[in-house]
Amino acid sequence: MASLLRQLAASALAGVLAVSAGAFSAQADPIKIAHVYGKTGPYEAYAKQSHVGLMMGLEYATEGTMEINGREIVVIEKDTQLKPDIGKAVLAEAYGDDEVDIAVGPVSSGVALAMLPVAEEYEKILIVEPAVADSITGSNWNRYVFRTGRNSSQDAVANAVALGAENVSIATLAQDYAFGRDGVAAFKEALAGTGAKLVFEEYAPTDTKDFTASAQRIFDALKDEPGRKFLFVIWAGGGNLISKVQAMEPGRFGIEIATGGNILAAMKAYKALPGMEGATYYYHDIPQNPVNEWLVSEHQKRFNAPPDFFTAGGMTAGLAIVEAIRKAGSTDTEELIAAMEGMEFDTPKGKMLFRPEDHQALQAMYHFKIKVDPDVEWGIPELVRELSIEDMNIPIRN
Repeated sequence: MASLLRQLAASALAGVLAVSAGAFSAQADPIKIAHVYGKTGPYEAYAKQSHVGLMMGLEYATEGTMEINGREIVVIEKDTQLKPDIGKAVLAEAYGDDEVDIAVGPVSSGVALAMLPVAEEYEKILIVEPAVADSITGSNWNRYVFRTGRNSSQDAVANAVALGAENVSIATLAQDYAFGRDGVAAFKEALAGTGAKLVFEEYAPTDTKDFTASAQRIFDALKDEPGRKFLFVIWAGGGNLISKVQAMEPGRFGIEIATGGNILAAMKAYKALPGMEGATYYYHDIPQNPVNEWLVSEHQKRFNAPPDFFTAGGMTAGLAIVEAIRKAGSTDTEELIAAMEGMEFDTPKGKMLFRPEDHQALQAMYHFKIKVDPDVEWGIPELVRELSIEDMNIPIRN
């Protein structure tokens, strides 16, 4: 009898140990995150900032442990090369072969639109950061897509507030793909009711180097309009477009250049435009909150430079991931979706909220006026007014 009891006790202990080992093994499985973004190509600077920000966001949210609930965070990088077909393929590779729990990216709206169906096919979360086109969380959206980055409508509403007024005429110059066309469509809609009128739209290929013909068409459309006249530019990437257009002297027709915020390198051209108004997603000196204070301080220590436009966005994606997994208590897709819909989370820009209907992050934007300081390399976007979530009516697009 004693022997039988000893055998039963040993069997029970072995069972407990097996269950415990299995639970520990499951708990110890790493959390895999794929950063799928254009590491190479014309948006390389954006991509680098986004990745630095993502890693800093994960670090901040986990207090440096890079673990969530005892599980190590592993970040796998995938290069889209800014090509939609490659973006689609490497995202499928990340979900299928690498078995990642969540993916983040990409930089380009065109690449993002190609990636959205892959998230739906694999039934895995894709956090879009920083691609902007409205259609990403609009007509092409699916329930596995969340966006921490701002969308075209947020850009448009904020810039319409900055520029729109009675007796104002505006022409636009934008890139001829989803980012530019969605941006202009949203801007046109946002101008309604401001008293301003959009008189001309010009679209140019993303690789355009010579803007002479485009500028001439714009000048012809605006020069005879009464009142204040703006050329509003929606452009991403290099090429120093603002300086090239300014060199054509739009001022001789009374035309002012206006545009939104950008990375610091691009804002060097803004020094030639003191007093220019627009709206921006982020500038390191504007938001006042503990998350941004940490980001600015740590980025300055590590890189001897302030955090840039897309650094803040990457950090926001990292913060959202950690908050979502903690709230869900797991990396199960359905549990993450339930946790993220309506989720509020802290970011370098303050509080953000994932709108349940389309998973777009609602967030503040900043109306600015450019100030020139001879000791600063770029035109400084000085805050005129913070536009809060409540200040902006961002359409839900189907």
